[in-house]
Amino acid sequence: MADLPLALVTGAAHRLGRAFALTLARQGYAILLHYRVSRMEAEQTAGEIAALGAPVHLAQADLTDDTSMSSLFAALDSLPFPLQVLVNSASVMPRKDIRATTAADWDAVFALNLRAPFLLAQKAAERMTAGGLIVNVTDIGAQKLWTGYPAYVVSKSALETLTRLTAKAYAPKIRVNAIAPGLVLPSENVTPEEWEKLVKRLPLQRPAAPEEVASALEFLLKNESVTGQTIVVDGGYSLV
Repeated sequence: MADLPLALVTGAAHRLGRAFALTLARQGYAILLHYRVSRMEAEQTAGEIAALGAPVHLAQADLTDDTSMSSLFAALDSLPFPLQVLVNSASVMPRKDIRATTAADWDAVFALNLRAPFLLAQKAAERMTAGGLIVNVTDIGAQKLWTGYPAYVVSKSALETLTRLTAKAYAPKIRVNAIAPGLVLPSENVTPEEWEKLVKRLPLQRPAAPEEVASALEFLLKNESVTGQTIVVDGGYSLV
């Protein structure tokens, strides 16, 4: 099985990261499943991947720490699979009014949501000697003015710009795209009442399933003419 391609998925223990990892496993990839603190959920997801017959390896790392990131790639380099896909799914979405956001708050969000994908793409590109695909997970919020999530929306907007920039820089061997979900899974920052109100505003009147967002990854895997693009899966949220 050493000839299988390898996919590194960050933040893959649960939520959308889990869906991306399972999708890649079903598409014939060995999985390097990154997590930071969610060890139990990571092990559960790894068990699901293994049940599909795909090789899976866990890797714990704090992506805002350079030493920890180096350890992640040392673990990757020890595997007998060539890296072919990187999915930058790990991110944070703190809820804090723009007037109350501190420099430390801002820096913490950008360290994970923008700096880490930039460095991960650099390190991955060095290893994708036969070509590959990098997918950044952004958000429909990148195009919105959510004053309660200022650092988040600006970091995701910048990540979409980074996607285009790296797509141009790493072509022709490496393609770089983004997936921008809308409402999928409620976060701990949103009350059930707020979530219901948001869903009712959607033209499709329902959130997307994680598998529906992950199907955009399948499209990007199969269509090798697409690079520098952001695939929006938002139930029409961008129309509101």
